[in-house]
Amino acid sequence: DILKSLLSDPEANKPINVGAVNSINWARILAQITYYFHSYFSLVKKSPNFKIGDKVRFVVPTGNFGDILAGYFAMRMGLPVDKLVIATNENDILDRFWKTGKYEKKPEPEDGQTPAVEGVRETLSPAMDILVSSNFERLLWFLAYEFASSAGMDDLWNKKQAGQEVAKWLKELKTTGSFGPVYQDVLSSAKRDFDSERVDDSQTLETIKATYRKLGYILDPHTAVGVAATARSISNASPDMHHISLSTAHPAKFSIAVEKALNGEEGFDFENKVLPAEFIGLDKKEKRVTEVENNVDRVRELVKAQVEQELSETWMG
Repeated sequence: DILKSLLSDPEANKPINVGAVNSINWARILAQITYYFHSYFSLVKKSPNFKIGDKVRFVVPTGNFGDILAGYFAMRMGLPVDKLVIATNENDILDRFWKTGKYEKKPEPEDGQTPAVEGVRETLSPAMDILVSSNFERLLWFLAYEFASSAGMDDLWNKKQAGQEVAKWLKELKTTGSFGPVYQDVLSSAKRDFDSERVDDSQTLETIKATYRKLGYILDPHTAVGVAATARSISNASPDMHHISLSTAHPAKFSIAVEKALNGEEGFDFENKVLPAEFIGLDKKEKRVTEVENNVDRVRELVKAQVEQELSETWMG
């Protein structure tokens, strides 16, 4: 919320031109669209059983919904996609939406269990530890627009109606912690293009271990979430459906999960076989961290002061 507030604040942007390199930035999603076309045509070249025009399922480890949204746009551009499979960890707000139509920070307690606590759960795949996915609202607009279009009004009305519907949902989310269930037609449209799987930490570790034993390949925990979800999707899809599981990171970045899964496995040596030379000694380097109050005004002041300092040093140099 703080980053979005800064990006939409003209007073903050005027002097320092705030930008973001995560998937809030549309330019990053635009670049990620190419992954889908590249991997699709790579599959055409490498598989004798797959030809141009055949549909494929993409499985995407998902936190902020940016990468998989790029896949959605690739599909809208004409790429033959059967399903986009959302692979989530235990922070499963997206998985619960696809199963219930309700987008809720705090999940309903299961029978006989204590009520769930609102908040992000720390997992072995930390880049996916996100409570509210920033890019999900972009998909919601397209779903709401499709629903509005069924009313038979003109396109301007459809777009306005979609914007109002999404604004209402997001206001409910901010004030009550949830919205929905959405209209059944909206959920049906979401399920037409997407599927979803939830993978917990124990399943993540087991997938890393099983893949290493079978292929000698070391998965990072986020990719492992996707591979586990891929296995489930394969079991649910037709036998001739091809799958592409997107990988996300180098395993050296997530040593805790990798070592927890593979310590004691034959041939596994994190220091000598996983850790790139460029990473050696990084943990001994100076760490520069600035703590700031969880407040948009304090963050704005800090960013402004930092930019002004860097500009001053540049001019003096």
